[in-house]
Amino acid sequence: MVISTVMEGKLKDLGSLFIAILLALGSFAAHAQQKPRIFISTDIGGTDPDDFQSMIHLLMYADLFQIEGLVSTSFQTGRKKDILDMIDLYEKDLPKLKKRSSGFPEPVSLRNVCKQGATAWAPYAGFRKSTEGSEWLISCAKKSVDQPLWVLVWGGIEDVAQALHDAPEIKDKIRVYWIGGPNKKWGVNAYDYIAQNHPDLWMIECNATYRGWFMDPESPKDITAESFYPNYIKGRGEMGKDFIRYYKGNIKMGDTPSLAYVMHGKPENPSGESWGGTFTPITRSSKTIFNRNSTTADTVATYGVIEWRFNGPKINVSADSTVFSLRTGGQQWPGYYIGDGKYAVRYSPKQVEIGEYITISPIAELNGQKGKYVSTAPWPGKPEPNDYKLGKHWYGDLPNPELFLGQQQGAKTVAKHRKEFLTDWAKRWRWLE
Repeated sequence: MVISTVMEGKLKDLGSLFIAILLALGSFAAHAQQKPRIFISTDIGGTDPDDFQSMIHLLMYADLFQIEGLVSTSFQTGRKKDILDMIDLYEKDLPKLKKRSSGFPEPVSLRNVCKQGATAWAPYAGFRKSTEGSEWLISCAKKSVDQPLWVLVWGGIEDVAQALHDAPEIKDKIRVYWIGGPNKKWGVNAYDYIAQNHPDLWMIECNATYRGWFMDPESPKDITAESFYPNYIKGRGEMGKDFIRYYKGNIKMGDTPSLAYVMHGKPENPSGESWGGTFTPITRSSKTIFNRNSTTADTVATYGVIEWRFNGPKINVSADSTVFSLRTGGQQWPGYYIGDGKYAVRYSPKQVEIGEYITISPIAELNGQKGKYVSTAPWPGKPEPNDYKLGKHWYGDLPNPELFLGQQQGAKTVAKHRKEFLTDWAKRWRWLE
């Protein structure tokens, strides 16, 4: 009887151990199968139609991700409806996609995470007021899960700046990959706020590396920007029919490297190999303040922030009022009264250039101020007293000369994966035959 009792106890112990092992293995397997959580902020519908191409690409790989946010942040005509229109096309192609993978999300779940974000540049302060998009970002970031939220920014970074202003505690929960460059030019005030006030953000600032996606001097003939559509997209699905509307089907997809970064590689290690590029930690970001008109003797870093400050009369206007503009590169940028007779305007050059500017204002002292500047590569350039001091998780384009494509810093770290990426995408297009 005693032996029987002892044996029974041991069997119970073994049974409990066996169950514990099964539960642990099940937990491990579930963790291993977790899909990356992604949040897209896009200026789809704006002046550059490449976001439509990137959105089609995203939807064709939607089975690989937990898509938690699709936010429209466009300062031109683009709005949330442009994302919804893409989901309508996806819905028509979904039956064929599901035959190949059971992981594709239902259209209703995608529509439910579509939100409207900022529709105007941030003022001098770098933030304005919360939007549906910034509030949704906070909500997603605060979920009680053990995975970070990958915030992939395809346009202005205004909603990220607003979310950080309203809920700075989300910084530990998010990883930001921003397609900067020209977008930094448009979102320079929001960038200034983030770099100045949240330097400990986990951020990949991709100003030029992404350009390796559509610079293909050595691509095989069947997957060049011009040949990929007729060879692999034409005649395949509703999304394929729509694709010809953007750049006549020539692929650009300048924002797609942010998604590809999470798709293929080890995202927590920006210095490693990835379809979305390889990056280096940076401890500063270039910012130059001129308290005068600059000249060709003044050199700044391409993708750096330039701030010109001018003296003028003391006026009584509300904070962040636009009272003058600066014209450069055929475009105008808003200037602000910052108090005590001081005025300021920020700009970020997107390329190596000799730039000229002139100010325009009904205020006599602010009207007709002229100057020039010289922007050079690589970024972040030589140290300046007003540079942003960054934390240990801010990453930028690799400055190595051998990794440039033309003037584009780090672009070869993306271009080298172009064949592999496009070949993989071509297989998915065949699913829609």
